[in-house]
Amino acid sequence: MANYTGPKLKLSRRVGVPITDLPKHTAKRQLNPPGMHGFRGRRLRDFGVRLNEKQKLRYHYNVLEKQFRLYMGKATRTKGNTGDVLLSMLEQRLDNVIRRLGWARSIWAARQMVAHGHIAINGRKTDRPSFSVRVGDEITIIRRKRENSKRTVEDLVRENLESLPGHEVPGWLTFDPSTLTAKALSIPTPDQVPFEVNMNLIIEFYR
Repeated sequence: MANYTGPKLKLSRRVGVPITDLPKHTAKRQLNPPGMHGFRGRRLRDFGVRLNEKQKLRYHYNVLEKQFRLYMGKATRTKGNTGDVLLSMLEQRLDNVIRRLGWARSIWAARQMVAHGHIAINGRKTDRPSFSVRVGDEITIIRRKRENSKRTVEDLVRENLESLPGHEVPGWLTFDPSTLTAKALSIPTPDQVPFEVNMNLIIEFYR
């Protein structure tokens, strides 16, 4: 499936909040609207507010509109709070799990790591970023050298972990740094998601 390949910072500027924790996204001056004086244009109407909130969530998880609608439809049909279910499904995506573990610095780097076949679930190579990690699944790294490089993927992961001081792995995951092995302990809850978004506005957008 196609994926956005344009400037990532442009997405953060579009929705007015950092969609990733990379320094160039979190710097306030980078989030100013385009133009000499940061002209933002007209005030958003109700539709625009809901659309912006939905886009924030899509960009954060690097999901295209068609995929997002499929997740929304599935969440609506599932028992429980629709917003909580939707957030849990997005959070359980394999590329997001790799990001939450700190093995990659961004969702785009995590997607690439998975798509290139460097990640295994329960001992089996899994190259689908959208793969849903279930409770009890064990996530490991397939130890092999990267193309045209003397470093292994394991070396890259350790470098990424060292470059993220203070990074905390969410409580629904467990991680052993010595073996670079992780496991899903439970289904993620909204309070375990380190990204603020108004799920009610998103649900209203699709009604």
